[in-house]
Amino acid sequence: MREQALRFRAVERTPFGAVGIVWSGSSDPPLVVRVLIPKPGLPVAAQVRTLYPRAEAGSNAGIDDLARRIKAFLEGEDIRFSLDSAGLSSCPPFQRAVLRAEHGVPRGRVTTYGALAAHLGRPGASRAVGNALASNPFPIIVPCHRAVRSDGSLGGYQGGLAMKRALLRNEGVEVDAANRVVRPRFHYRKS
Repeated sequence: MREQALRFRAVERTPFGAVGIVWSGSSDPPLVVRVLIPKPGLPVAAQVRTLYPRAEAGSNAGIDDLARRIKAFLEGEDIRFSLDSAGLSSCPPFQRAVLRAEHGVPRGRVTTYGALAAHLGRPGASRAVGNALASNPFPIIVPCHRAVRSDGSLGGYQGGLAMKRALLRNEGVEVDAANRVVRPRFHYRKS
């Protein structure tokens, strides 16, 4: 079987540094394989070299539009992304369900890992939900920064807590000095 051709496009000059989009060069419209956000101590260029060493630089109109929208989102604009171009089929079924549910959390609201698990009919699976979001291949498109711990603390985030706090604040979610959401507006509630 022939290896799928992958392309990479950087989204430069965001408030958080470069962001990357890895996409399939063989589909139309392009299929996003991964969105890479800068991690503390690990810039996007290094992630691409490690994870996708054969990816070639490239772009097209659809990827350019997505890059523009990601940049605007990171600058605080109210942008909602479609899952149509995200390659969710590469994720295990449980993670796909988690990502779809998390994608439904609107701007300015949060959910907890436990409430998301209960919403999916899997009460008690909050750790599994957290793991599914921790390895979210589509951060920003699937706004996993909107998931917090049951006590309101931020939990983790691929881009680090400073980025998660800033993204939430961009959406009007107040976060205190102890990294806890103040007066959260929950989208899903534990039943």
